[in-house]
Amino acid sequence: MELVWATEDLVIAGRPYPGFPILLWDTMDSCIPANEFFRHYLLRGAIGSRKSWPSTGRALYDFFSFLQVHDLDWRDVERGEAKSVVGAYRDYSLMECKLTSSTTRQRLHYVCKFYEYAQQQRWVSRLPFGHEERTVKRVLGFLAHVDTKGGKAMVNDIMPRKHRTLPKFLSMDEIKALLATQENPHHRMIIRLGLQTGLRREEIASFPLAYIFDPDSAGRRERNIRIRLDPYDGHGMRTKGSKPRDIYISRRFLADLHRYVVQIRGERASLSRIKHEPLFLNQFGEPYSDDGKRIARIVRETGKRAGIRVHTHMLRHTYATHTLVALQRNRAGVDPLVFVQRQLGHSSIQTTMVYLHLVNELADDAVLAYDDELNAELGAV
Repeated sequence: MELVWATEDLVIAGRPYPGFPILLWDTMDSCIPANEFFRHYLLRGAIGSRKSWPSTGRALYDFFSFLQVHDLDWRDVERGEAKSVVGAYRDYSLMECKLTSSTTRQRLHYVCKFYEYAQQQRWVSRLPFGHEERTVKRVLGFLAHVDTKGGKAMVNDIMPRKHRTLPKFLSMDEIKALLATQENPHHRMIIRLGLQTGLRREEIASFPLAYIFDPDSAGRRERNIRIRLDPYDGHGMRTKGSKPRDIYISRRFLADLHRYVVQIRGERASLSRIKHEPLFLNQFGEPYSDDGKRIARIVRETGKRAGIRVHTHMLRHTYATHTLVALQRNRAGVDPLVFVQRQLGHSSIQTTMVYLHLVNELADDAVLAYDDELNAELGAV
């Protein structure tokens, strides 16, 4: 079994798809069921991101390789045994390969999607897995605690039971230490944007210069100013799934961003002959490539110098958690959970609910005015 990645020569409906996964048997013949599934699952618009191509390709490659080594047929869903071919693959991944539950769950997700497609195509008579009722935790009321009694939900019975690890976030003292350690004004502003908006790494990397303006000159007196993140406005903004959304940036921080543009950004912009659209440029005056992987290194290395273990997504968790608590306690007249959901760009509010579990960890009254305190303590760049 071989997994290869397409070149520009793979053209579908007149469009090239370099990097698209292709699964081949040892004879170098196409693994037709898997490759048809790839086209259905990854190109029909439901995924919306090329980032899913490698994980989907590797999951199917690993599953078909397992079947090949153990002389199993993926179509054998009527085995007459207690354990299905997918169940056998799950146990092999967990027990023999010692994969984590989360990695195994991710691979099984794609394998199950493959079988659902296979059933639609009538390649198999039924699914090699079922559904069972499991107890799940639920959240009751307005920012209530988790109901430990839980409720019942029907879930895929092939999946390992999920033990959710709560996201980690920074305290106010850690935020101050992180920013005090970073003396590079460009890197410092990158970290601040993550902390004060909850943007994803690739959103920080592509955040357009065109979105920045002086709120005073524009006569904007609102405390929080709405900014439209629109991948289709011609400024190069990238969002998950290319979905437009509105975010709010405090007036004070927007003024800081404008000062950064006027006083500091030009230093790097002058290094390139091209007028680049992103707000942040690297030391060569070029935009951060690879969805901002270099930004992830900047955050990680800054944290290391400050004695704090931190990554870019933790900045997002920090923003969400502190903002949720601040909105709850200030009774701002908006639904805190809905506001944070929209700010972060979560498709489902269930994803945002994870931050409710972190609320009790914040006892410091400083979180009541998270954005104000950040700006007051740090001052202008």
